[in-house]
Amino acid sequence: MTSAFLHVVEQAAIACAHTMGQGDRHGSDQVAVESMRTSLDRVPIDGRIVIGEGERDEAPMLFIGEPVGMAHAKQPEESGPFPQVDIAVDPLEGTNLCATGSANAIAVLAASERGGLLHAPDLYMEKLVVGPRSRHAVSLDASVRDNLAAIAKCLGRSVRDLVVIVLDRSRHEQLIDDIREAGARIRLIGDGDLSAGISAAVRGSGVHAVMGTGGAPEGVLVAAAMRCLNGEVLGRLVVDTPEKEARCRAMGITDMARVYHAADLASGERLTFAATGVTDGTLMKGVRFFGDGARTSSLVMRTNPHRIRFIDTIHLNDGSNTMVRF
Repeated sequence: MTSAFLHVVEQAAIACAHTMGQGDRHGSDQVAVESMRTSLDRVPIDGRIVIGEGERDEAPMLFIGEPVGMAHAKQPEESGPFPQVDIAVDPLEGTNLCATGSANAIAVLAASERGGLLHAPDLYMEKLVVGPRSRHAVSLDASVRDNLAAIAKCLGRSVRDLVVIVLDRSRHEQLIDDIREAGARIRLIGDGDLSAGISAAVRGSGVHAVMGTGGAPEGVLVAAAMRCLNGEVLGRLVVDTPEKEARCRAMGITDMARVYHAADLASGERLTFAATGVTDGTLMKGVRFFGDGARTSSLVMRTNPHRIRFIDTIHLNDGSNTMVRF
């Protein structure tokens, strides 16, 4: 099944890579969604979208609650029973990045046994992402200075050697000031906090933490990756209006101040995470086209068995593939 999920993200990445640099973020997202939706119906599962394109069924496909997989596609060559699987998707994380040809646009999904991924509302979430060595030393309730000092101690570095990724948003002005006052360095990004979160848990990426407020659905995907990489994401929903609280309660969330850990957001015992680069990034190269096909770079991870693979695939127009692992 892992290879089937890999195929899903590869095809979505190839589809939207054809639109890279054309300045049409909505068009890029649309072709990624359509490709991923079609590919998912070829996966031998009884699937359900729990993180997708629309919280309240406003999206035409890949909306939350939508059934996917062969169990629902009625493939004549396959018969059940199929395993029940919950799926979180972001067909194109970084739509602006793809539209402008910038780095770190990816196609991504996470899958778990039924009930293993939080049904997160489409709200903002305070997030702090760190790697394995710092996972027990940080807190959302600690100050930025204290968290950076704790991370530096765990890594055997000084605070001035740390690199923290922050989304370049006006809401982060105070956070940026606090990080700089503490002495750490900042890498501001326009989009792609999911890619950034993964980088924070990979040694050698040059990223030591991700701080700030971003989408809660992306937090679930980051959590699935952290479960595979032994990193940590701490998250707290930003619930600042009665309407947002009502949306949370409708999705079964009653504690609005709860701090979620990776194991809360992605609690499944059998998690799979798959991502393919659309544009060149920190961990994966973007899709490269040539006369006879395309070449993709992907990251596929599992928790049971615990396995992390970087996969380089050459897709030939005649349908044959050659896979190179390194």
